[in-house]
Amino acid sequence: MRLPSRSEAATLSASAMRMAVAIILGFGIATLNLGIVVNALLALGVTYLPALLRRDWGLRLSPGLTFVVTLAVLLHALGMVGLYEEVWWYDHLTHTLSAMLVAAVGYATTRAIDLHSDAVSFPPRFLSLFLLLFTLALGVLWEVLEFLARLGAAAIDVEPVLIQYGLEDTILDLVFDTVGAVLVALFGTPRLSELTESIRERLQ
Repeated sequence: MRLPSRSEAATLSASAMRMAVAIILGFGIATLNLGIVVNALLALGVTYLPALLRRDWGLRLSPGLTFVVTLAVLLHALGMVGLYEEVWWYDHLTHTLSAMLVAAVGYATTRAIDLHSDAVSFPPRFLSLFLLLFTLALGVLWEVLEFLARLGAAAIDVEPVLIQYGLEDTILDLVFDTVGAVLVALFGTPRLSELTESIRERLQ
């Protein structure tokens, strides 16, 4: 019996995690929990994003990167079921993983522009700084969205679809966003060559 290759295992795992997100969506509908439903719907949509990018834009995401994308949205959907409140480190884990994905997209896009055009040149130190600032900027934007979602939900007296736990939580979220960006800068860039090349070809 032939064992699945690493890429096949990653693809199968991503499919299983997509099914898990669908189950969480069903749970949210059954319990009439708006927060779970909205977040699970968004997570389910994101799981199909790699296939859509490949079909419509010709961007090739490796099975490993597709696995990480699906894992990130699954963990977030699970967090809305109650893990964010019950497990103290869970929010830190999801923020680190999400920040790694944001940093990966920022790096691959910037590096592809660097390779595509002779008019620009991004030294390695600039790319590292850019990864950090890009990730933190989107992290701040996410925190603002959480704050606005809470205000909006309170105004119309419904359960918020995004949850914010206070200023200390916001600062910790940004700290772990930074950790995710640093991890990509130190260890992740060689694994993004396929995505970088796909974006460069698309630019051409």
